[in-house]
Amino acid sequence: MEVLQLRLLLDVLCASLLGFLLFTRVNEQRTLWLLRGYLLLVALAWFVKRFFNLPLTSTLIDALVLACSLSLAILWQGELRRLMELLGTGRLAVLLGNPQSKMRATASTVAQLTDAAGRLSKSRRGALIVVDLGSDLRPEDFLNPGITIDAQLSSELLLNLFASDTPLHDGAVVLKGSRIISAGVILPLSRQGISRYGTRHLAALGITERFDRCICVVISEETGTLSLANQGRLERPITSSRLQDLLTELIAASVSTAPVKSPSPRSVSSGTKDSLP
Repeated sequence: MEVLQLRLLLDVLCASLLGFLLFTRVNEQRTLWLLRGYLLLVALAWFVKRFFNLPLTSTLIDALVLACSLSLAILWQGELRRLMELLGTGRLAVLLGNPQSKMRATASTVAQLTDAAGRLSKSRRGALIVVDLGSDLRPEDFLNPGITIDAQLSSELLLNLFASDTPLHDGAVVLKGSRIISAGVILPLSRQGISRYGTRHLAALGITERFDRCICVVISEETGTLSLANQGRLERPITSSRLQDLLTELIAASVSTAPVKSPSPRSVSSGTKDSLP
């Protein structure tokens, strides 16, 4: 009898810890409501099976849980894919919100990045810049890892990497802390807004959908429009001063252990498509 009680206590404890981990990783209010409702159904199904002998009720609740599971699998396919990737690569520190990377973006990073983005925008040179704020991005996270740079960040170097006559200008540049990690990186594309955005913007949305601790600066090649992607949301058009404010806010938020929260976007427009070869 004592063994059964111990197993029951251990079962409830493990389920509670898993539920706590899920709740701490969810930021969006609507997603949190869905998760609460789903876990309530699961708890109800377990309670009915454990303490009552109600075969018909148990069958109905199990069918409802299964239907909700399939629905959530469709709604959260990106998050579930990300979870399996983290488990498959053993990157539990990222999953638990405790990244091992010690390289942090600084005020100098913001200044250099804002200056380069402003100059690229004025010259209408397309660019895609990923800023890793703790997602611990690795080569296997990209469709093509590009070329390793590992150089000190400077606006001049960014301008050279995105010069139209260089072989790396069509890909993305990945920044971590105050260093340029790689260039010519090909990012996974998002499926949202395919008819509204060009390839660069879809790539920015795609990488920020999969990694909540990275942001992406986009400069349109056709219009010179500045955009910022964060957590699968794209804010555009923005000015250089607005970009600087957003970067400062997001980098300051990344210093804490909580996931980077997206500032309230002021405007999102369809703009002109910005395609990559």
